[in-house]
Amino acid sequence: MKHITSNDLINMQTRFRAQLINSLSGFKSANLIGTTNNLEQTNLAMFSSVFHIGASPALVGFIVRPHTTPRHTLENIQQTKHYTINQVSNHIWPAAHQTSARYTRKQCEFQQTGLNKQFIADICAPFVKESPLKYALMLKEILPLTVNNTLLVIGEVTDIFCQKDIIHNDGYIDIEALGTVAISGLDSYHETQRLSRLSYAKPEQKLQYF
Repeated sequence: MKHITSNDLINMQTRFRAQLINSLSGFKSANLIGTTNNLEQTNLAMFSSVFHIGASPALVGFIVRPHTTPRHTLENIQQTKHYTINQVSNHIWPAAHQTSARYTRKQCEFQQTGLNKQFIADICAPFVKESPLKYALMLKEILPLTVNNTLLVIGEVTDIFCQKDIIHNDGYIDIEALGTVAISGLDSYHETQRLSRLSYAKPEQKLQYF
């Protein structure tokens, strides 16, 4: 087994280290975050750092890298306080990945990648029409992480849009049935295969598979 020390990490080539460390956490969700600014310029960006914070209230967070260069997603959210999160499926993953290119403020990622923007109801932020599971959020808090100067953005879910038949009776969303993909490292995309669901774990009680 290979042993990599902290000194090894310090001396690694930057891109190699980034790929290595990004691979350690395993499979991550692939999501497109849609935003607009006060001038109605839209932005779409890929994030693999989206995670659940709480169910009541319904809170979701994601990490933004240091604001040393223009961060259109962050700046738009700070202006309008609203954004959307759109899961990436096996039909759109190459286009979704392309949104990570460094487009200028005047270049629209929707136009550059061929993805279609969708406005629903009175929600100001754009959705990705092709995404099979998407939801709108209202900004609640932005927390600086001083350990590496990143930002934790926390939003409250206000609206969810998905196919009715993929929500099970107990609230479980069958994202695999939607063709949702996962990311490992910085650039590897994966389809998933569920092993099984398991019953709520209790001491001295056998797990049930279903």
